[in-house]
Amino acid sequence: MPARGLLMGNRGCLHDENRRLNVARWRSALWITCSLVWKDWRRDVMPPGRWTALFFLDEPTALAAGHRPCGFCRWTDFLQYAENWGKVYGLEGRGRAPAIDRQLHRERVESRTRRQRTWPARLGSLPDGVMVAHDNGSALVLGEAVRPWSFDGYGPPVRVPRDRTVEVLTPPSTVRVIEAGYRPLVHPSAVDGADSLVRVGQLP
Repeated sequence: MPARGLLMGNRGCLHDENRRLNVARWRSALWITCSLVWKDWRRDVMPPGRWTALFFLDEPTALAAGHRPCGFCRWTDFLQYAENWGKVYGLEGRGRAPAIDRQLHRERVESRTRRQRTWPARLGSLPDGVMVAHDNGSALVLGEAVRPWSFDGYGPPVRVPRDRTVEVLTPPSTVRVIEAGYRPLVHPSAVDGADSLVRVGQLP
């Protein structure tokens, strides 16, 4: 796709020596989402045998794919995610990355079919920043409407009855983390007049 995402991700090395994707769609339970820019580092997006760079439109997209903030290049965001994880699960302090990854992996992948696991919920019960299936595609829950997703950005808001049951793409634990206070970074196309990334909780 020619569209450029605003975040990067990693699930391990998913390509062969000729930079072609293999059958595998992950190599470990550590699925992270990273900043595109970090201390002027420049890296090959497909180094042999090491890792395959994935790119996401924004953070709700990455979260819906089952990723979480990187604890290195997005340390502050990871801390906020992990602290809210701790609130959700009644921990003393924040959630730890290995436990978070194990829980997310159970929620994002069906062990038998290896397909994405989704779940039903009433639209009105979901917080802003969650992704749902919509009209043979996906959409961002935002305010009183959903915004259809595309590789280039979000479309105009679509009103959907709040009592409608929808197929939720974002893993349940991440939905609860957002409810507890985590604020994902959203592509500016989701907000009329915005020209840069904004957080869900800072939307006008």
